Amino acid sequence: MQSTSNYSPPSFSPGDGHEPLTLEAALQAANIVVVVPAYNEARKIAGVLRSIPDYVKHIVVVEDCGGDNTAQVVERVAEADSRITLIRHEQNQGVGGAMITGFRKALELRADVVVKMDGDGQMSPEFLADLLEPLLFREADMAKGNRFHDFRSLAKMPALRRAGNVALSFLTKAAVGYWTCFDPCNGYLALRGDVLAALPLDRLHRSYFFETSLLAQLYLLGAVIRDVSMPARYADEQSSMSISRVLLEFPPKLLSCLLRRLVLKNFLYDFSMESVYLLTGLPLLTFGLVFGITKWISYSAAGTGAPTGTVMIAAMTIILGFQLLLSAIAEDLRQVPVHPLCRERGFAFSAAAFARSVRRRAIAQEPAAATSPAVFGVAPVQSGSSTVS
Repeated sequence: MQSTSNYSPPSFSPGDGHEPLTLEAALQAANIVVVVPAYNEARKIAGVLRSIPDYVKHIVVVEDCGGDNTAQVVERVAEADSRITLIRHEQNQGVGGAMITGFRKALELRADVVVKMDGDGQMSPEFLADLLEPLLFREADMAKGNRFHDFRSLAKMPALRRAGNVALSFLTKAAVGYWTCFDPCNGYLALRGDVLAALPLDRLHRSYFFETSLLAQLYLLGAVIRDVSMPARYADEQSSMSISRVLLEFPPKLLSCLLRRLVLKNFLYDFSMESVYLLTGLPLLTFGLVFGITKWISYSAAGTGAPTGTVMIAAMTIILGFQLLLSAIAEDLRQVPVHPLCRERGFAFSAAAFARSVRRRAIAQEPAAATSPAVFGVAPVQSGSSTVS
C-alpha cells in the first residue's frame, strides 16, 4: 500500500507460536459493509456491484428516489448476489441522506468497517484493500482516497474540476481541522464501525456537504484519518453538483463549520494556548480595524491628517492581533489527531482473540461469519514483506 507519510508500523506477535496474519486473512474475517448511494445510476451501477470483491460481506444500495430504473437494475443483480440489500427512499434526501440511511443499516449489520462507494463507477474496487488496510490494523479510524498524489492521473481530471477541488480542499481543511488530509473532498472513504457508532448521525448534512460534516464530527471525536493514494478516475459521467450551487452553499457552511469547531475545541472540550491566542488576537485585530477605519473616515472628512498617536494605536493593535492569530493557526496545525481512537480502551479489541478466531475458521474451513468477534488489533510488518504480524 502506498502511503503519504513515513509511517513505520509496529509488529504484532500473538504469542501463541503461530505464523503472523496476512492482509488476505484479515479481509476474509472482517465484516466489511459497502454502502452505495445511488441516484439515477442505472447505466453504471450493475458494473459497480459486480466488481465489488468477494471478501465484502454486505452491499447496501440506497436508491434515493431517482427518475430512472436504478432500483430494478439492482434487484436483477441481487438475484445472483445475496450480499446485496436494496433500500429505497420515498423522497429524495441527497447523497448525505442516502449515506445516513446506509450507515444505520451497516450498524444494524454490526459492521467492522463501512465503505462508501458511489454508483457511478468513479471509485475503483481495485483500491479497496488499500483503503481497508490501515483500518483493519488499527493504524487509523478512517481512510480516504487521495487523488492529488499521482500528478499524471490528476492531469486527466477536467481542468475546471481540478481547480475547484484544489480551492475547496484548502477551505475544507481549514474548516474541519484535518490540515494533513490532502484530498478531504474525495468521497471514496472507509470508516471503522466502532468509530461510526460514536458519531451523531443526525448532525451530518444530507446534501453534498455530507463528507465535510462527517470530517468535522470525526475531528471533534479525535479520530485519525489516513490518506490512501489512488488515481483520479473520470469517464463520461455527469456531475449533478453545479458550480453555482457550490459557490452559494459551501462558503457559509464552511464558515459555520469553522466557527463551531473553534468554539467547541478551544472553549468547551479544552482550553489551550490556541484559546489564549484567539481570545486576545481577535479583539485586538477587530478593535484596530474598526478604530483605524473610523478615524481615517473622520479625519478625511475634516481634511486634516491623523495624529501620530492615533495612527500608532491602530497600526499596533492590528499588527499584534494579526500575529496572535497566526500563532493560533500554528497551534491548530499542530493539533491534528495522531493517536487512533481504535487503539484506546473502549474502542480496541483483543488482537490475540482475533488471531485465534481467524485460525479456527481456516482450520474448520468455514466461511467468515457475517459479524466478526473482534474489530482488529493487528498491525502489518515492515514494507516489502508478504505477510503482516
